[in-house]
Order: sequence, then structure tokens, then C-alpha cells
Amino acid sequence: MSGFNEVDFSKFSVIIKTLKDYESVVAEILKENFPGINVLAKPLNFSGLILAGGDISAEDLAREIKSKIPEVERVLPVKFYVPAEMDSIIEAAKKIMGELSGAGSFAVNTVRRGRHNFTSIDVNVRVGAIIKEGASIPVNLDFPEKVVFVEIIGPHAYMGIVDGSEFPKKIRPGKFQVRGYFRKVSIVQMPYLGDLKASHEMGMRIGREVQTFEVGELVIAPIGAVKANELNAFIRGVFEGIESRYQIQVKSYPHKPHKTEVYIQNLYELVRERAREPIIVFEPEGEPINSVSEKLASLVIENERTSFLIGSREGIPLGIYRFANLVIDLCPGVTIATDLAAASALIALAFAIQQKLSSEKEGEKSNQNNAHHNI
Repeated sequence: MSGFNEVDFSKFSVIIKTLKDYESVVAEILKENFPGINVLAKPLNFSGLILAGGDISAEDLAREIKSKIPEVERVLPVKFYVPAEMDSIIEAAKKIMGELSGAGSFAVNTVRRGRHNFTSIDVNVRVGAIIKEGASIPVNLDFPEKVVFVEIIGPHAYMGIVDGSEFPKKIRPGKFQVRGYFRKVSIVQMPYLGDLKASHEMGMRIGREVQTFEVGELVIAPIGAVKANELNAFIRGVFEGIESRYQIQVKSYPHKPHKTEVYIQNLYELVRERAREPIIVFEPEGEPINSVSEKLASLVIENERTSFLIGSREGIPLGIYRFANLVIDLCPGVTIATDLAAASALIALAFAIQQKLSSEKEGEKSNQNNAHHNI
């Protein structure tokens, strides 16, 4: 296959997706594992793609590739090859309807590469309408049982059907969005002071952590008099860390991220002021997280603000323990580094909330089933 004009694109039966710039490596691995197949890496110079085909059926070849080649990201067995023209794609959609017999729901996923007089959304809408009307199968864009894929590569279009699990969603039934609960958390962090470079670096790491979780606020909480230049280095690092992570979130998130507010307040003064609010101390003297996770989740869910107190080189003073609703040991036997403490506490909270919400959901289902049975 020395030139694209010599390639018969209709002979390929499997579309393989790989990491960008890894196509040639994966193509060689495929040739070694399946000597009888034809392989074309980066067809028409589109990255992340490999086309393959041979005497073995598309489904069998796809299954074998998935089971043997971890370098492959996704494998799609092709049922129809047509020119990348809307009328031809629609005709193929009419033929593919029979393959969806018995499916509870479906969705159409189109990836278009090259120039055409239609968009990917146009294809999704037209193909979806044909199948919905012709096969009387409901559309489910979130969690379809089956996905009809349309892969367009320049003048070529490939269509097939795969299980919905081949296109996993980040949020699905049984998973709960916990991001909103982090807005109710106030991270109260004792500053890391000392060498100016180390203080600045630690501040950057902590700033990135709190912004990663989009917590409601970060309170830098020293005790007594501290050296101004050391505190200044730490605070500068915090703001730089928050800003660097925030800019990444702005570019990559579908929602507008919350930028963490930063305050400074003496630790003892803060504890006195928030005595009527939940206060959680994270120190090795506390209870293991698994024994108090439900209470931790309840405190955050049921209150407008919960303060997470985190030490630095020196831990949270023992006297404050008496004013805490919980003292938690995140990892018994291990002292967690200052730059990992906030993230560890927030991940523990995410687990606790997921567990609580899942338990409540299961309880609701059980009650509904019992009520239905009694009726």
C-alpha cells in the first residue's frame, strides 16, 4: 500500500483508535499479532486512527484485538461502508435498523474528519430519526443500550453498532456529582513556613489542590507572630497555584469553574468564631476515616459551611480538638505530607458522600419495592 489512491477503503472492517502519535507503533503490534490482516495507520493522515481488515469477521477481529492489545483505545467493527454523502449514509442507516432488533434504546455517535457539506450533528439527527421511526426504538443520549457509530474519514464513511458501554460517560447511574459539595468546604490550612523557596513551592501545591476541587474558600491560619517574608512567600505561591489550575479549568471544563477565595485569620480566632459550625480536624490521633465517613458526609451535606483544619510542619494544637465535631485519621500509620493533606481530606469526603448518597438511593428503591409489594 504505497499510496492512498491504491488503497481500497471498502475492504477494511475494523476501525481502531489509538493515542495520538502512537499509530505506527500499534500498527506494527497488530501486524505481529495478526499476520493475515491488512493494516493502515493514519488513513488520509488523520491521527489516532488505524484501519484493519482481513478474512476474519469484523466482530471476531475486533474482539481479538480488544483482548490482546492494550495499546488500543477503542475498536469498532464495521457493518457498512459507504461514500461520505448524506444520502448514502441514510440508506445504510435503513439497512442497519434490523441489527438493532431487541435493543431497549440507542444513540448515534458521529465523528467527522475532513470537509463536507454537513456536520456531525446533522448526521446524528438524520440517522437517529430514521432508526427511531423505522425500528420504534427510543433514543437515549445519556445511557443508550446500543450505539450506532458513524466514522467519517474524508470521502469514506463506516457504520456499525456497539454496546453503549463502549462509549462510557463520566457520570452514569450509581455515580453522583460531588463537586457542588466542595463549595461548602472551608480548608483551614496552617501555613508552611521556613525557607522562602520551600514555602513558595508548598503554597503553589496547596493552591493547586484547593482549586482542583473548587472548594468554597481557603483560610491561611497562622498561630501568633510569624515572619512576614515567609508568610508572603507561602501566600504568593498559593495564589499562583490557584491561578494556574483555574486557567486550565476555564479552558477544559464545560461549566464555569468556581475560583477559590483566600483569607487569612488566626487559627484560634477562627475556631472561636466558627464554634457553632462543624469543625473537622485531620490528624493521626483521630478516628479512622472508615468509622466516621457517614457522619463526615452528613455534616457537609446538612450544613452551609464545614471547616477542615489541616496542620503543617506542626499539627493542629490539641486544645482545638475539644471544639471539633470530628478528629479524623485519613491513613492510620502514615503521616501525610503537607502538600497532600488537603487533597486527601477532600477525596475522603468525596468517597463518604458517594457512599451515603448511594446508600440512601438503595434505601429509596427498597421502600418503593416494599410499597409496591404491599399494594
